[in-house]
Amino acid sequence: MGQIRPIVHVGDPVLHRPCEPVTRFGEELAALVDDMFASMYAAEGVGLAANQIGVPLRVFVYDCPDADGVRHKGVVVNPELEPPGLGERRLDTGDEGCLSVPGQYAPLPRPDRATVHGLDAAGEPVTVTGTGLLARCLQHESDHLDGRLYIDRLPAKRRKQVLAAYREAQSAIADNSPL
Repeated sequence: MGQIRPIVHVGDPVLHRPCEPVTRFGEELAALVDDMFASMYAAEGVGLAANQIGVPLRVFVYDCPDADGVRHKGVVVNPELEPPGLGERRLDTGDEGCLSVPGQYAPLPRPDRATVHGLDAAGEPVTVTGTGLLARCLQHESDHLDGRLYIDRLPAKRRKQVLAAYREAQSAIADNSPL
């Protein structure tokens, strides 16, 4: 049972710079992972990087299905993304969204298969290979840890549209807030 932490939104500097490698494994990291899962579930997400709750460390959690509908749940510390080989690469052109850009989605081509190598919360080696939504999630969360949001991969015009819609939605929420 972790503590729910607020999700950091686009524009916060912690989202726009590479995260630091995790060097210490123990209770503090385990508590962070618990908080990340609690925060991800509270926000109804399928993945969450540590910097999305303001912690600039290379760790992400996920709980999402693969292309066959099989649910996968885990944590990857200090991930290294391994893209598919050229002959194995097929693009999934589906929509992508992000808890740090709430309410906004845009088509973003990504490989339909991805592998991440890293460590688990105890410091043991782990490899996660995903298809479908899980592949997109592994790539999306790895991007976060490199200081990149999905909107950074969009064409400039589409990125501006997504950001304008985000700002408009945030403004509407603020205008309807009780004083």
